[in-house]
Amino acid sequence: MTGTLRLRLKAETESLDELGEAVEQFGLEQDWASKLLFQTQLALEELVTNVISHGYRERGHSIEIVILSSPESLTIELSDDSWPFNPLSDAPAANLDAALEDRPVGGLGLHLVRTIMDDTRYVREDGKNRVTLTKGRD
Repeated sequence: MTGTLRLRLKAETESLDELGEAVEQFGLEQDWASKLLFQTQLALEELVTNVISHGYRERGHSIEIVILSSPESLTIELSDDSWPFNPLSDAPAANLDAALEDRPVGGLGLHLVRTIMDDTRYVREDGKNRVTLTKGRD
């Protein structure tokens, strides 16, 4: 089955519930495996939380998400108009070798996104940050 989910969310933490519910419903409609649904929700929640937490100093902004689902793969595009920031290269790398209590806060969520997705890309275009994720439906 092929389908598209388009969301425009307020850049506020209250939008995370709406995101989770919409992605879950879409995943069920598209017959995603439970692992794929979990990974998609995890990646989106991490990226959207980062934009909400670090991208804006004032309210009134939105985040756009488009998910294209086909029998073979998913393509997810997240765009926002916050300051230029490439979460795939500008965020601090996760220190996976240090003991848990010695690790600095940050970086682990983005490491997970890069690990669970097959491809991650970033571009700054038309005054917007655009992150594109792809994942095969295995």
